Amino acid sequence: MSDDPNLIRVDGTDRVFRRSRILVVLLIPIAMALVAVSSINVALPTISHTLGATDSDLQWVLSGYALTFGITLVPAGRVGDVLGRGTFFVIGLLVFSLASLACGLAPTPEFLNISRLAQGIGAGLYNPQTMGMIQQYWRGMERAKAFGLFGTVVAVSVAVGPILAGVIIDTFGPEAGWRTTFLINFPLGLLGCILALCWFPFGKERVRRAARKTAKLARQARTAADGATAVVREKVDLDPVGATLLAVAVLCVMLPFMSDGGSLVWLLLAAGVGLLGLWILWERGYKARGRAPMVDLSLFAFPSFSNGTAVAGTFFLGSTSIFVVVALYLQNGLGASALETGLIGLPNAIVSAFAAIWAGRRALARGRTIVAGALGCVILGVVLSVGVVLLIEAFGISFWWLALTLTFAGVGQGALGSANQTLALENVPTAYGGTAGGVKSTAERIGTAVGNAMITAVFFGVVGAGSWSTAFAAAFGAVAVCLLISLMVALRDRRVTGDGPGAPAVPAV
Repeated sequence: MSDDPNLIRVDGTDRVFRRSRILVVLLIPIAMALVAVSSINVALPTISHTLGATDSDLQWVLSGYALTFGITLVPAGRVGDVLGRGTFFVIGLLVFSLASLACGLAPTPEFLNISRLAQGIGAGLYNPQTMGMIQQYWRGMERAKAFGLFGTVVAVSVAVGPILAGVIIDTFGPEAGWRTTFLINFPLGLLGCILALCWFPFGKERVRRAARKTAKLARQARTAADGATAVVREKVDLDPVGATLLAVAVLCVMLPFMSDGGSLVWLLLAAGVGLLGLWILWERGYKARGRAPMVDLSLFAFPSFSNGTAVAGTFFLGSTSIFVVVALYLQNGLGASALETGLIGLPNAIVSAFAAIWAGRRALARGRTIVAGALGCVILGVVLSVGVVLLIEAFGISFWWLALTLTFAGVGQGALGSANQTLALENVPTAYGGTAGGVKSTAERIGTAVGNAMITAVFFGVVGAGSWSTAFAAAFGAVAVCLLISLMVALRDRRVTGDGPGAPAVPAV
């Protein structure tokens, strides 16, 4: 590390690296990955029309990406922690970029779905490296600011995705439009790979390369002395059994919520829970034998990490369905265009950005109070949105009033993402930064998959027997319940762990 807060020095090179450049390279691909999640909701109708995709095809366009994204995160975080985060960031971004190109050129729904699976793998490879490198190269308040920007990018990307897709489809037309939403990722991803190769320190890789060189020289010296050749390979423990067990368990948990395969598919959920239990036993036994488990379960002994992960998972259970329901209501119920549907979320995106920056600067001092207040803002936005929809049905007011009520949700989404990200990883050892980030992101992906399936099921179940406004109210009621659960977890977290590591001490009585 250097005395200048913007400069980094690593062993193995005289070069000086700039944190600001590293952060730019880290955050732009995060935005790309999350835009790929949220923008697809607006693009689905045009994909269906131009490719002749069935409802089942469209479901896999939506969920296949999330599925491979979710099962890749933790193993990718572990591999990056052990072998080098920079390398796997570049590999993942390259896979994501090539898969985006394939999505944009897809001639059939089947080809598009296979490309989306590959796109999710790429995103899952590079996402945990981002959190791991922020853990590695930033400290204290500078880390809080970096995670504040991370939270800003997350919140804005999720909100901007539908807007961007709507503008592109409206500008280029239905077929060229949805293809462009994918193709735009290709040149941006390649640029990100080039800048990463130029600007990343690759500190772990340099240390491992130096160690291999030293070991090689030692073997040569022994060979010269003994007159025999000894081949000694570097031992790298990646716990492949643990990685496989967790990946299959996450697959079994997520798949029932993403599939229309009938009642039997829900047996996978029970299998997934059983595999998670088996994985925990394996990891404990693996560590007891003196090996390095894929996830050191002692991470969950840090209340800040375990509680922060629970807050994130339950928050995503409800919050990521907000704009899915809004899009269904506006486009299918009121006949709004893709562009209008996207623009409804523009104020939400703007305030999310400012709220995330504001919260990031205060996370270490008042972070858990901010998290609880942020959840209250999102709940308020959800309740007010239901009120607007009921007024639309009763008095015919403009649906643009939703832009105002969703702004309250934007304040909460931005502030929570920034503050909770900082606090959840604050006490995690640097060596486990990528793995911990992968675990937290996996909880978020599972929450997203379960929430989308559950809340859209409520929406479609009610709309079949009632009106679009009633379905909207029922779905947003389910969202509010999920957010209340998250709020209870956040309040418990504040009670157990305090407001933040920088909070003023409470005088003894």
